[in-house]
Amino acid sequence: MSNEGKKVKAHYRGTLDDGTQFDCSYDRNEPIEFTCMAGQMIPGFDAAVKDMAVGEKKTVKIPAADAYGEYNPQAVQEVPVSQVPNADQLPVGQTVYFQGPMGPFPAKVVSVDSEKCVFDMNHELAGKDLTFEIELVEVAE
Repeated sequence: MSNEGKKVKAHYRGTLDDGTQFDCSYDRNEPIEFTCMAGQMIPGFDAAVKDMAVGEKKTVKIPAADAYGEYNPQAVQEVPVSQVPNADQLPVGQTVYFQGPMGPFPAKVVSVDSEKCVFDMNHELAGKDLTFEIELVEVAE
């Protein structure tokens, strides 16, 4: 029985190849709720939940292409310091937010010097294969 188009609730634990946990709904004591196969989740997670039954648990390895995408070097941008307000105060290594036509979007500050600021706009998990332990807790018809 397919869960496609149905509202589902699932608990999950997400880890990287080295075992580092990057997210866990159990830690928040609240499952994630989404409409299955509606594009609200990364494609690999959606596909994993699509044919699960309530109470079922599974572990899936999702390649980067079906997660947050491959790392895109073109998403690393240099911006002249003259175009960045308070450039000297940017926190190198941290994420800042820019206003775009679709709303705010994150960018990691890679470096700042006297001439340019370098920003990485890839998702922090881009280029990484992910492993999810998933437990389907509810399906609404």
